[in-house]
Amino acid sequence: MHFDLVDLRLIVRVAELSSLTRGAESSHISLAAASTRIKNLEESVGAKLLYRSSQGMTLTQPGKAFVQHAMVVLAQIENMRGDMQEYADGIKGQLRIFANTTALCEFLPPVLGSYLQSHPDINIHLREMPSPDIVRAVLDGYADIGVVAGSVSTENLEIIPYRSDQLVLVVPSSHSLANRSSIGFSETLDLVHVGLHEASALHTFLKQICDRTHSQLQLRIQVGNFEAACRLIEAQAGVGILPASAVHLHAKSMAIQIVPLEDAWADRHMHVCVRNLETMSAFARDLVGMLAEDARKTVKPV
Repeated sequence: MHFDLVDLRLIVRVAELSSLTRGAESSHISLAAASTRIKNLEESVGAKLLYRSSQGMTLTQPGKAFVQHAMVVLAQIENMRGDMQEYADGIKGQLRIFANTTALCEFLPPVLGSYLQSHPDINIHLREMPSPDIVRAVLDGYADIGVVAGSVSTENLEIIPYRSDQLVLVVPSSHSLANRSSIGFSETLDLVHVGLHEASALHTFLKQICDRTHSQLQLRIQVGNFEAACRLIEAQAGVGILPASAVHLHAKSMAIQIVPLEDAWADRHMHVCVRNLETMSAFARDLVGMLAEDARKTVKPV
């Protein structure tokens, strides 16, 4: 069998996006050419790799196995490029980083900004995901680096402690709960909530918490970022469960109050996870090192 790297990248993108059209666009080839490439690939393998479902293009069992191998091959090529980049001008590397909502919005931007300035030939694909999905993505080779939060199982991944944060209840300053020193999440379920959009990792996490207790958040409005949520809470559209790191800044200029949650799961310890640090490209190890240094700088002295 002969496999073209273009074909490997195409089927991986189609699998990630669950769409042949979007996969073709992401691979910078026409839809007709992408369809022909997938068809020829299936004929070469001797098995159907994709089928169309209500969720879009879905991998068959042979397709899942093929994509896993393809991601390993492509990752090794990226590793080779990274290690050889100082000897070859113009070769760019790419890092795929999956992170939970708080890490992506609050902690990663300064580190990634510094990294990109010191590594001008590297591109970063940054994606928000719930922590369990991040672990699976790193294990399966979809992501090079993951940042997860909470007590999620990291299986056989290498783990580096990163940051800590706490989920809190945010209420208008005039709210009856504004002077509470703490509160249990269950006490908030009778209140209307301002939440993040359904695709956010924080929304997925809170839904999982509700599912465990057979309860439900009364979401009145959903927004795309923490600042918008705080502004709507200030305007008395509802209360919200948000990360303390994001809220403290806005609380200085808005009429909102922070009430710590008493639930154990509200304390969120974050970790950087990778498959194998030693086999990563040099430029990927540089970023992991910068994340570890960022964590050390924020550790409060005892």
